[in-house]
Amino acid sequence: MLMTRASEYALLSLIVIAKGSDPIDSDTLSKELKISKSFLAKVLQALARQGILNSYKGVKGGFCLAKPGRDITVLEIITAVESKTPAVFDCAPSKENCPSDMASACAIWPFINKLQGKIDDFLNTLTLEEILEA
Repeated sequence: MLMTRASEYALLSLIVIAKGSDPIDSDTLSKELKISKSFLAKVLQALARQGILNSYKGVKGGFCLAKPGRDITVLEIITAVESKTPAVFDCAPSKENCPSDMASACAIWPFINKLQGKIDDFLNTLTLEEILEA
């Protein structure tokens, strides 16, 4: 489940917003990115609720970054739009939370847990600014 369309659209939107100097409205953004306006509006509102975007109303309203791109991590973006921390597999983060109660006998749980930790660390250090510079 690492990245859904919501995560993809959030990243694409933030790249466009970060490149501009003025707020950009959801209608303009949805046309530029060829994304459903209603779905995009939900993504943008989730980013605004989590303090990643500022939202302005009115004729010249729209969205702009709430903080510099160097202070916005990919993990923060994905978590904001997914409403949970991204996971590589639908496996519990701890043996105690295993949905099948088989974690103690699971041969791959330690590997999955270690992999998830490395991915979380990477996403928590990768910033919007770094994506813009790539």
